[in-house]
Amino acid sequence: VQLQASGGGLVQTGGSLRLSCAASGLTFNYYGMGWFRQVPGKEREFVAGISRSGSSTYYADSVRGRLTISRDNAKNTMYLQMNSLKPDDTAVYYCAASQLSRIPNSRDNFAYWGQGTQVTVSS
Repeated sequence: VQLQASGGGLVQTGGSLRLSCAASGLTFNYYGMGWFRQVPGKEREFVAGISRSGSSTYYADSVRGRLTISRDNAKNTMYLQMNSLKPDDTAVYYCAASQLSRIPNSRDNFAYWGQGTQVTVSS
């Protein structure tokens, strides 16, 4: 299983980015997916989760209304549209895959992890 996250970069406060997570080596629509983020010295934090079909989503309170998770099962790809970015959103963002039948929303729900992509929001 390989999860390849991309799309990170440097953006100003209020700006937007779109992260992608390309999956291979698994039957993509059998897996719930999620995004996490981590800053140095802190635990990896749940950001958003999406069900196998993409019909249901779940967000951390800190990002709800600004970040949108989605997936394209035909392309084996998950996305995170990030709008109205704040300096507190600065982190390495990781994508992950879960075999749970419900929306995964905690770190121990996920079996596979990508390598991370850096997002930096300048003030």
